This record gives sequence, C-alpha cells and structure tokens, in this order.
Amino acid sequence: MDIFESVKNWMLENPTSVKVLKYFIWIVLVFSLIAFFKRYLKYIFRDTSVRYKSQKGIEIFGFILLIGISISYFTGNIKDFGLAIGLLSAGITITLQELILSIAGSFYIFFVRVYKPGDRIEINGIKGDVIDVDSIYTTMMEIGQWVSSDNYSGRIVKLSNAFVFRGPVYNYSQDFPFVWDEFNLPIRYGSDIELAKSIIISVATEHLSEYVQESITDWKKVVDKYYIEDAVVDPTLAITLTDNWVSFNLRYIVDYKKRRGTKHRLNEIIGQRIEATNGKVLLASATFEIVKIPVLDINKKE
Repeated sequence: MDIFESVKNWMLENPTSVKVLKYFIWIVLVFSLIAFFKRYLKYIFRDTSVRYKSQKGIEIFGFILLIGISISYFTGNIKDFGLAIGLLSAGITITLQELILSIAGSFYIFFVRVYKPGDRIEINGIKGDVIDVDSIYTTMMEIGQWVSSDNYSGRIVKLSNAFVFRGPVYNYSQDFPFVWDEFNLPIRYGSDIELAKSIIISVATEHLSEYVQESITDWKKVVDKYYIEDAVVDPTLAITLTDNWVSFNLRYIVDYKKRRGTKHRLNEIIGQRIEATNGKVLLASATFEIVKIPVLDINKKE
C-alpha cells in the first residue's frame, strides 16, 4: 500500500511529468501497432509490390497519427485509449481502401460469377481474355488497341478487382457465348438485285448454320433466365438505297472468338460468287457525276 500511495502522491505532485509519461506510452503503443500490422501484412500478401505498398501506407498513416497525437494530446483533446484506437482503425481503413475493395471484389467475382478465367470481358475500357483471377488482381491478355479486330496485342494487363464496383463489366462468353456481327456490301445500280440477295443469304446460311444451331439452345436458356424477348438468330439481310449504290447489310450470329475469321470467309466467298455471275451482279465503288457543266467559249487569236 505504501508503494501505491507513493506513486499516487508523486503523480499528484508532478502532473507535468505524468502527462509526458502518458504521451510516451501512446508513442510506444502506436509504434507497436505499426510494427504489428507491417508484420501481419508480410504474412498475408505474397505479392512483393502489394506488400511493399501496404506496409508503406501503414508507416505513413502511423507517422501522421503520431503528429496528430503530439499536437492534440497536450491540448487535452485525446483523453482515452478507445478514441485513439478508433482513429487508428479508421486511418488504416482509409489508407488501405483500394486493397480492401480489391479483396471484396475477388469475393464478389467468385460468388456472383461475374467472370472466370477463359471468359472474354471488357472492363474499365480494357478488352481481353481473363487468364487469372486472384485476391487482388484480374489478369487479362489484351485485345485490340493498335491491332485491328479481335486480335491479341501481346500485352498482359493486371487490373484491380475493385473495378467490378465502379462500372459495367461486359462479358462476351457468359451464358451466351455468341455475338451478333454485320457488314455492308455495296451493289451497283442496274445489277440483278434478287440474284444478289440470293447469293448473300445462301452463303450466310451455308457457312453459319453450325453457329445458328448451337446458339438456339443457349439463347433459350438466356430467355428463361432473364427478362428478355426472343431474338432472331438466323442470318438477316437489310437493303438500303444510297446515292451511289444499293447497300446490302448482312447481320448474323457467330462465336465470339471466331468473329474476325468468319467475316473474312463470308466476304471472300460472297466476292467469288458475285464474280461468277459474269456481270449480272457488280460490286460498287464511290462514283461522282458532274452535272451542269458550263459552256466555255474560247476564242483563239493570232
């Protein structure tokens, strides 16, 4: 009892010393928490970059907290342990919010089945095939950019899983692994329009029948699962009269991974069939007609 009484009397007689002692206890506590979280992050994150950035974030917030404690403690604003712990927890949440969102995004992707490795998606303006999904990043093989159509660019993109909460995710292969594609064929005026229609539809039907049959079953599943009207999966042709030619618009369904090759094959075969008509059907090109040419009266004088 004498010891406790002595300590109590000393604290009453030296309030400034007690205040400084409490301050140093807070400092030790904050440093201990920083060291604990850094060591904890070292074990849960195998990725060196993520671990480094997380530990640096903890350090930066810890020093900011120390500055705040140093300024506010001696003004009497921080009075209990619970408030300091609350501030520390809030600071860690703010500092690591991107990391926390990424981890939450990985659970969302897995349980909601937003996408999976092997799917072709477009997210945050980046299009590609998903090759890996971990707790932090989605890894994609990029498509497009400086190359045309659906070709790989060769770049591997790592995208934070947090982006699933920040915008739309376009999935080319989930539920319905087909897409509608189209292209225009300009046919010259004076051509046999009915023959041209017959050629285009017959070629499309002949070379797209496999995709049509496969897509019918998958589309029925989509109609049963979602609130959506039934759609025509057979090739369709629309004709538009323009100033220069008759435009034939062919719309058809195709496997999302074979879009480029299918368009090439259709154009090639249709072109060969048109050439075989011996001039009955001709492809058009841009032409210009000059009208109302002014009469020029040129007098040559010796």
